[in-house]
Amino acid sequence: PNIDENTIDDLKSCTSKYSDIFIGMMGLHPTSVKNDWKNQLQLIYNDLNRNDYIAVGEIGIDLYWDTTLKKEQIIVFEEQLKWSVEKNLPVSIHFRNATVEVINSIKRIGENSLRGVFHSFGGTVDELNEILKLKNFMIGVNGVVTFKNSGMSDTLKYCPKDRLVLESDSPYLSPMPYRGKRNESSYLRFVLKKISETLI
Repeated sequence: PNIDENTIDDLKSCTSKYSDIFIGMMGLHPTSVKNDWKNQLQLIYNDLNRNDYIAVGEIGIDLYWDTTLKKEQIIVFEEQLKWSVEKNLPVSIHFRNATVEVINSIKRIGENSLRGVFHSFGGTVDELNEILKLKNFMIGVNGVVTFKNSGMSDTLKYCPKDRLVLESDSPYLSPMPYRGKRNESSYLRFVLKKISETLI
């Protein structure tokens, strides 16, 4: 995933150097939305148009750290959802403390024209059920499900298996027994093991 206008060159360098394993997404992350968001969006959109990307992301709304630019985050998110429709690309959605806002935005733009993943799900059963009503969206699950007090195992019992996507979120959110250390894709086996125990 891309983060903002400053990470585009690094993303392209990585996907070019390791094209056999990396395919890029292009988007503006909500925690990077600033007062000059219009210029930011234009730079991101220009690059989306010039290159081949697999998705629009990582995009969304984050109301955990700061709500000062909530209105702007919603505008930016909805504009990028429109790009997804225009390009017929899925989205990777960041939605920390913003499940209701994200779902409302998806409905405003057109839930039947959109598809993608609610990245790094860590919500309640009620939030899960609301997301599952959006038929074209998957639930992204990572190392958090292995954390003893996360409650995710109980929540995921209510999620159909065919709506789950395994995620690493490297280098963050390493599963047990590597919690607190740098994450890597090979640790997905611990996420899979926990989910298989949960859903059997």
